Amino acid sequence: MALPPSSDLTSLDARAREIFREIVESYLTTGEPVGSRTLSKLAGVGLSAASIRNTMADLAGLGLLEAPHAMAGRLPTQQGLRFFVDSLLQLGDVPVDEKREIDARIAAAGSNPQDVMGAASDLLSGLAGGAGLVVTPERDAPVRHAEIVGIGPGQALLVLVFEDNQVENRIINIPADLPAGALSEAANYLNARFKGRTLADARAAAAEALSRDRAALDKAAAGLVEKGLVEWSGEDPTLGRSLIVRGRGNLLQDQQAVADLERARKLFDDLEKTRELIQVLDLAKAGDAVRVYIGSENPLFSLSGSSLIVAPYMNAERKVVGALGVIGPTRLNYARVIPVVDYTARVVGRVLDGRGER
Repeated sequence: MALPPSSDLTSLDARAREIFREIVESYLTTGEPVGSRTLSKLAGVGLSAASIRNTMADLAGLGLLEAPHAMAGRLPTQQGLRFFVDSLLQLGDVPVDEKREIDARIAAAGSNPQDVMGAASDLLSGLAGGAGLVVTPERDAPVRHAEIVGIGPGQALLVLVFEDNQVENRIINIPADLPAGALSEAANYLNARFKGRTLADARAAAAEALSRDRAALDKAAAGLVEKGLVEWSGEDPTLGRSLIVRGRGNLLQDQQAVADLERARKLFDDLEKTRELIQVLDLAKAGDAVRVYIGSENPLFSLSGSSLIVAPYMNAERKVVGALGVIGPTRLNYARVIPVVDYTARVVGRVLDGRGER
């Protein structure tokens, strides 16, 4: 269901907004439907249960509330949560003690990007109560050495060692009847032609070099070289990068997720789709602020009923180099998690770029 026209939402009077806010905040805290009698007892509402029921019916008519059962109270719909986040949510600052914790733990990880990313993912999981997700920066160091090793029928492991001493590997599919010498021939070709180049440079030069050298390079080996570089770089911007996920167990602490094991299973399946998840986190690159995806707004998590809060982290030139975020149930504490994700992204960007405190 699409959101009702903005004119309908902006025309909500103060009473309707206050009742809606109370319902959403109660749901985010308890995960339970909220009834008119409960609302009538809250300080500041000052309305009878009958008046509140009429207002709740109006909010339901706008698509902002729903009733899970005929006799139950009301819950915010996905559209209702979106309206709340966009129009009614009041964000605070990250508490000073949490800022100190984030600063200290990210700094303690040292200068190794993988360690910094792991610390950030752990932090987000612990502070936000969901699963912490971090996409590592795009690889831009030159290649020092390449190896291609057969690991079984139809598969090989492509290993790249970079000048910054980082090592990355990727499994690629190969013909089951590939000659034994093709792997070493392909690795020799990579080392001779592309050593000292970044992955982006190597990918750009690969097509031209292969067309020129294919006659001298065995056809099978040429296919491996081409496939290996395409799998790792320019054709797909998510490859050659890694996804760090910490705190999956937090997702099972949500009572609704525990009650709905199929929903939890679907969410874990989604988290295994590394390539698609990196693409989702990369949506943060469209801007320089935190983005919130609720339920089916993100096709990857449309069946698991989850929310994703994601922010980019940047280098000193304000270029986005990666993204991090939190995934959890739709009743995440948005007011708390959004500032935590934003602050963590800024700290990670400073540390990775060697800028330290600012």
